[in-house]
Amino acid sequence: MSEAGKSGKSPEPEEESDAIDAEVEIEAPAPDAQAAAIALAERVNELESELAQAKDERLRALAEAENARRRAQKDREEANRYGATGLARDVVSVADNLGRALAAMPESDSEAIKNLAAGVEMVEKELSQALAKHGVKTVGEVGDQFDPNTCQAVFEMESAEIPAGHIAQVMQKGYMLYDRLIRPAMVGVAKAKNEIPEAADKESDNQVEGAA
Repeated sequence: MSEAGKSGKSPEPEEESDAIDAEVEIEAPAPDAQAAAIALAERVNELESELAQAKDERLRALAEAENARRRAQKDREEANRYGATGLARDVVSVADNLGRALAAMPESDSEAIKNLAAGVEMVEKELSQALAKHGVKTVGEVGDQFDPNTCQAVFEMESAEIPAGHIAQVMQKGYMLYDRLIRPAMVGVAKAKNEIPEAADKESDNQVEGAA
């Protein structure tokens, strides 16, 4: 048989097996490529985790900065509102003395005394306006409901005009600086005029029973 005839024959089985193995070797990824792909995936996961952690830390830092800013702003506002508390306590004592001076002024037809009283009254009024302008106000007026948070009860007194539990007399004015108490009012609290002590009531009942 000629060489041309031999070349037209189909390949031997061993040759076919070698060709298939060669194709498999070409299609299968190399071990180094697999390891590189795994390492890359792990690195991506690591970077994503670091990025998420960095975002969380950044948000926490922003929140802490905002809280610090708010605290500083609140401290500034409180310093502006209540920084003069000590001065206000001293000034209200001056207002008390002016009120006492007016109350002690004798009634007289003398022009000098009248002018003096008018001058003291004008100073007291101006001082009250200045205090009110800076947030200082009085508490504990006659007729107000007694409030233990702003008033101190010195005594109780019977009153037909003032309801029980209300302020019947003011011994010393109370003052507040905005919503903070500077000095409590010293007051007398009204009680019902026909109020009978419990002990006297029991004694009266016993006397009635004995007479029966």
